[in-house]
Amino acid sequence: MATDLPELPPDAFAKVDPSPDTRFYAQPRFVTHIDDAAIAAVTALYRGLFPPGGAVLDLMSSWVSHLPPEIAYREVVGHGLNASELAANPRLTRSFVQDLNADPALPLADGSMDAAGCCVSVQYLQAPVDVFREVRRVLAAGAPFAVTFSNRCFPTKAVAIWQALTGDDQARLVGLYLDRAGFTGVEMRLLIRRGGGGDPLWAVIGRG
Repeated sequence: MATDLPELPPDAFAKVDPSPDTRFYAQPRFVTHIDDAAIAAVTALYRGLFPPGGAVLDLMSSWVSHLPPEIAYREVVGHGLNASELAANPRLTRSFVQDLNADPALPLADGSMDAAGCCVSVQYLQAPVDVFREVRRVLAAGAPFAVTFSNRCFPTKAVAIWQALTGDDQARLVGLYLDRAGFTGVEMRLLIRRGGGGDPLWAVIGRG
């Protein structure tokens, strides 16, 4: 981590609750973590980025994927920490359970995915550059990786650097992760502004 992000403090990726994430996520949570407007914004983003008929990786997924309902994909591979949540997700064609903080290596072939998304979960990664490097490996050349987030989190499980920052600075942090992982054309978008009465939403996008 020091090699990837030497400018960050040594405890940047510490958590209040250092116990294995598999324990925290052992019980399924069949809830959504952003409001309807933010979900619609994620769906619209995916609609514009992810190629119809392609293979999509839904990283750190749950029982919903927020993919456009009218678009068919060849394959949607879901990753998460709770098997029951993944099994309940109707968009997934296959899935796998893995603690990326313990093992960032994805069980997917090089260049096998045409797009990837990570929705409201990046704040929990303790080795984000390692994970993002793996995402880049499994993406086809030039394929998009969209990372979206709001201002919500489980505070005992979000890393320290995330909680020390807010919106735009968090987006710049995610952009740094993508850059260090080798993504190109990194772009930050404010999809929903704060103060509108609902959940704000940011997206950071890189190309593999």
